[in-house]
Amino acid sequence: MLPVSESLTRRAVARALAGRQEAYADELQRIVEATYRVIERTGMVDPTLRDILRESKLSTQAFYRYFTSKDELLLVLLDDGARRLVGYLEHRMERAVGPDAQVRAWVGGVLAQAADDRAARRTRPFVANEARLAERFPDEQQASVDLLTGLLVPPVTELTGGRRADARRDADAVYHLAFGALRRHLTLGTVPGRAEADHLSRFALGGIAAP
Repeated sequence: MLPVSESLTRRAVARALAGRQEAYADELQRIVEATYRVIERTGMVDPTLRDILRESKLSTQAFYRYFTSKDELLLVLLDDGARRLVGYLEHRMERAVGPDAQVRAWVGGVLAQAADDRAARRTRPFVANEARLAERFPDEQQASVDLLTGLLVPPVTELTGGRRADARRDADAVYHLAFGALRRHLTLGTVPGRAEADHLSRFALGGIAAP
């Protein structure tokens, strides 16, 4: 009997792997969404693995197929949350006219996360676990931050006439200013007012414009 040709073998293997990858991607998404639901329903900042698996209807074996620890799962959710926030901030900034208005839109959009109940419940666990995640996964955590500060670099560069080579550092400073305020409100369960957003924006813009 002649052996199966190499091309047919590769094609069959590719089909089998494609089907498996789709199933794995579905399981991974179920775990992520289940974690969000547990966080939103319970308000826990560190949901238990048992609750997550019960919500996802998956086994412990399925969980460890993708993650070596629960912190890795929280890191995935942190990155997912950052990407969702980037989309929200991009939309706000697109409607703003001028670089100063874009910076204001960014700062206001960050603080708005504490004013929205669902966004606050989803974000609070990452504020509580931020230091631990940054220590364990510094590069991955920084990549999520870079997604957010990257939105600020163009308007900051424009505000300084393109003269500053350290526009990224200015953007990082605005990030820490806005997220420091967001962290405080999420920890205390309070809601920032319009006056606070305006004050932080003025302070940030004043720092960017300073010689």
